Amino acid sequence: MDDSSGLKHKELEFTLAAVSQLSSSSLSSSSSSSSSVIARFSADSGVAELRFHRDSEFIDGFNVDIGTSQLFKLGPVQSLCVSESSGASKEKSYSRAVTIQFRNEDESRDFHSAFEQWQKDVIQGIHLPNGAIAASKSKFDYKIEPSSAKMYFHYYGQLLHQQNMLQDYVRTGTYYAAVIENRVDFTGRVVVDVGAGSGILSLFAAQAGAKHVYAVEASEMAEYARKLIAGNPALAQRITVIKGKVEEVELAEKADILISEPMGTLLVNERMLESYIIARDRFLVPNGKMFPSIGRIHMAPFSDEYLFVEIANKALFWQQQNYYGVDLTPLYGSAFQGYFSQPVVDAFDPRLLVSPPLCHVIDFNEIKEEDLFEIDIPLKFIASVGTRVHGLACWFDVLFNGSAVQRWLTTAPGAPTTHWYQIRCVLSQPIYVMAGQEITGRLHMIAHNAQSYTMYLSLSAKMWGPGAVQGGILQTSSGKLDLKEPYYRMSQPQSYTMAQDQQPQQLLQAQAIPIHTEDLDEAELLRQPSENTGPQLQ
Repeated sequence: MDDSSGLKHKELEFTLAAVSQLSSSSLSSSSSSSSSVIARFSADSGVAELRFHRDSEFIDGFNVDIGTSQLFKLGPVQSLCVSESSGASKEKSYSRAVTIQFRNEDESRDFHSAFEQWQKDVIQGIHLPNGAIAASKSKFDYKIEPSSAKMYFHYYGQLLHQQNMLQDYVRTGTYYAAVIENRVDFTGRVVVDVGAGSGILSLFAAQAGAKHVYAVEASEMAEYARKLIAGNPALAQRITVIKGKVEEVELAEKADILISEPMGTLLVNERMLESYIIARDRFLVPNGKMFPSIGRIHMAPFSDEYLFVEIANKALFWQQQNYYGVDLTPLYGSAFQGYFSQPVVDAFDPRLLVSPPLCHVIDFNEIKEEDLFEIDIPLKFIASVGTRVHGLACWFDVLFNGSAVQRWLTTAPGAPTTHWYQIRCVLSQPIYVMAGQEITGRLHMIAHNAQSYTMYLSLSAKMWGPGAVQGGILQTSSGKLDLKEPYYRMSQPQSYTMAQDQQPQQLLQAQAIPIHTEDLDEAELLRQPSENTGPQLQ
């Protein structure tokens, strides 16, 4: 083995039941299952490979570059190893796949553990100087589309966007209070600022007495952070800015505290929470503190006739039958669904909520990175009023669990508005509910490589009336939304502000939303709302 590769493992062998290669063009199988096969992990010439041998002879064409491969379980004793094409095309395409059959589940589990460890060594490489970046691809590069990452880091590399976040005084003020009021946690401690941006949180940590702060920032904002920190010389000597991703950089020491602002829309958008968790696993000492330490996604059904009609009316353009002599109506259905696939980002009146909210808790101290790849939340509410439910409203909060003071940063409706606002998933088909009626459903979110999530929402309720069988008819509405492509609706009037001593549950009792006993026909539904249309907020 070439020690320069950084791989410290000796050659490792596994006996397999069979191995076969799938052709990318025909998906035909080239089998090597006539006798047992040896899978051997090796690092010849510094390249980590998985090579297959039968009867002591190398099986030509079956070798796998561990650094550019992924391993998937197909079953308890069968896996698929997919490796990147070695062609000249710069576009990433996976075109070679090897199916591996194990003799039992224990050997399958051990093989997967070995593969993961060897791949981790490829990613990390040898021990690098403080702040240096490994040359191999990182976890971030494997799961995020390059074009999305480029746009993401370009966005956060601009001062005008950093200013937008700094001027969110709820956000910045809460972070400042959480740090300064918990000096006991920071004094004399090593801190890592994950995704440091302008470096403001690093400066807060230094103000609170941190021994040293490592500000890790992957975008060009790292250069601005250096200037800002250098301009505060009393603090600058205890802050080191490191340009790079937390998945790639190496630090000289472990951290006592991680601080970060990894929250996106609906908490999880932009998938920076995963980087926060990776930083925890790489840099944080056992029982170290995380600021923030817990996140909660809050959800409740809502009724907003104005919003529903506004979205539905956008597709009316495609109902024109003579647009310069062209009939546009074949695209109306697709356009209608397209508008309803956009989550709405704005600040809404909490009196539009149809029931008290429930929440989904994410403990940053305990959660695994892969737990964020797919988030499945069962929904169950009791309607406080009779109305048409138009979808699910969502917001989030995070906890700074300091030793001296606990502080929450909330984006709830009715609370002071933040740059995150709130988010509403609007269904193309509303459902009817009566006061006291149960609403059930599911919010299923699947991460994608554009640094966001595909959202699958369903809501159901029983419907009674003429023709209904005993027990009622279950009415269900569902939708598919892309969290990456929201409808920003901030031009609308600002939301009602909740009094300091008033809770959303109290507001629900005061709302006066009329009960709809008959469905509107399509023509009436798509007309612009009149003064008497929709919920009446009193």
